[in-house]
Amino acid sequence: LSHEIWSGGIRWVVRRLRLIGVPFVDGGRDVKTGLDCWGLVMEVYRRQGIELPDYTISAMSAKDIAKAMADNEKSWKKLDAPKTPCLVVIRLAHAGWANHAGVYLGEDKFVHAYIKTGVCIDRVRHWRSRVVGFYVPGWLE
Repeated sequence: LSHEIWSGGIRWVVRRLRLIGVPFVDGGRDVKTGLDCWGLVMEVYRRQGIELPDYTISAMSAKDIAKAMADNEKSWKKLDAPKTPCLVVIRLAHAGWANHAGVYLGEDKFVHAYIKTGVCIDRVRHWRSRVVGFYVPGWLE
């Protein structure tokens, strides 16, 4: 992954991304109208020149999201520890493998689109009990 955008520290990344405060929209794929968690991940990676597959699953469909994520897990390389800009994969509901994702920014922080807050920065440690793992696209290796 290109680390150009990540080299200036978290504040620089946040200013560069200009995504904080974008509202959460179920199925959202447009920064002007709103993003869901996967729409945010796709946007961050797209800005790095990396196209990720889209999944047209409602954010409210935890079981379907978990199944799609589990089915595609082999396309992703699991990391022993987070590094920018890996995916932070999270289980929000008891619906299988995982059903939420964000992008790691460094210094224990990640950006994600959450239904209650929209796009925001959070600390990984606040979500630690729900974190399934940290992943990078396997096809980029």
